[in-house]
Amino acid sequence: MDLPQLFQPSDLILGFDPKDKWDAIRVLVSHLATSGRFTTAVGDRVYEQVISRERSMSTGMERGIAIPHAAVEEVSKVTACMGIVQRDGGLAFESIDGQPARLVVLLVIPRAHKLLHIRTLADVARVLTNDQVREKLIAATDSQQAWEALGGGEAAR
Repeated sequence: MDLPQLFQPSDLILGFDPKDKWDAIRVLVSHLATSGRFTTAVGDRVYEQVISRERSMSTGMERGIAIPHAAVEEVSKVTACMGIVQRDGGLAFESIDGQPARLVVLLVIPRAHKLLHIRTLADVARVLTNDQVREKLIAATDSQQAWEALGGGEAAR
């Protein structure tokens, strides 16, 4: 999946500063609902599914990346947004490597598209594990600059 098509610049939230990973998920789901990607009722269902997935196993990866996600019946297309934690110390996310998250990507995928779910997770992880892309995202001063950093990561793929 082409990340600049998956994310709109407004879906890259700079200065993301939730109190914990549960609050991060709540804020990201709320962002998608208030930006019109799905209704508030569907947002409630998305939140339940993502929280359920996160409780079963942390989606904190390595290198400061967390990808909370869920497959949800009420969603008809892949929907995503990213919180970019720019504060020192990052965000505790129970990551595999024990390091705090700096990039928190919420992915919501239609339940009927299991292969798309796996492929999208892999594509996001592949681009974000690029050190230069991560550094540019964290250093971005506006959403457009962050979005362009994703495009640079796609070109390097």
